[in-house]
Amino acid sequence: MSNKEHFKSGFIALVGRPNVGKSTLMNQMVGRKLAITSDKPQTTRNKITGVLTTDEAQLIFIDTPGIHKPKHRLGEYMVKVAQNVLYEVDGIVFLVEAGEKEIGPGDRYITDWLKQTKTPVILVINKIDLVENNSLLPLIDMYRRTMDFTHIVPVSALDGENVEDLVRLLADLLPEGPKYYPDDMVTDQPERAVIKEIIREKVLRLTRDEVPHAVAVEIEEIKPRKGDLVYVRAVIFTERESQKGIIVGKSGQLLKKVGELARKEIESLLGSKVYLDLWVKVRKDWRDKDSYLKDFGYGLND
Repeated sequence: MSNKEHFKSGFIALVGRPNVGKSTLMNQMVGRKLAITSDKPQTTRNKITGVLTTDEAQLIFIDTPGIHKPKHRLGEYMVKVAQNVLYEVDGIVFLVEAGEKEIGPGDRYITDWLKQTKTPVILVINKIDLVENNSLLPLIDMYRRTMDFTHIVPVSALDGENVEDLVRLLADLLPEGPKYYPDDMVTDQPERAVIKEIIREKVLRLTRDEVPHAVAVEIEEIKPRKGDLVYVRAVIFTERESQKGIIVGKSGQLLKKVGELARKEIESLLGSKVYLDLWVKVRKDWRDKDSYLKDFGYGLND
């Protein structure tokens, strides 16, 4: 336990539309990359936990999938994950983008949904590095008229502007309680799950159109070899042969690039040299088949 007499601890959900910067904000608050990021919507598929421990508090952030209108069973699962988190937390961070001229239907849907909870909600207006300061006031006024937020905080998750202030406000919301995790623990994600996401992130960054959304990754084997070498065999699944061809690339060049980028990050994670053995396979329409979703860790009954 902390030496502080009134130590605080609790859980904070990050919610919002796809691609508003939830994962970037969590990474910034925790001070380490825990959740993958890309410029593709719906990058986060499962809830991811990040832990920030200070002398006064332990904040446990839950990064959720972006709330959107589902087009397949995977989308239904992602929205369900985000909605269920609301009933498990002590505070909610609702992220919107600073560049908005009006409140769109997606954000109105989330706001209506948040009104039904008694949990304190902080509105975070992200990406202020991309706009003029005087454009924020009309947006703040618009959101103030939609519901009673505990605080409204403009931030740049990318460069960290106002993020420390946000963390202090969030810590103040938490009840007194114990440390749920050791001081040096920053996530409860198992290594296999983190490695899967690292590989998927590289595919997201190197492909476009429908390909990124149709990708799932499975780790088939992680095995120590001679010296400090770790062998990792992973399969990238997609829904179409044409998508497989794109991921492999001409003469295997795109897959090779995915492997090079992922291997460096996995080596940093594991603290050892890595031999990354990547394969690409097709599972037709896996996003709409419950058995495949369960295999990939997206269980609709979870």
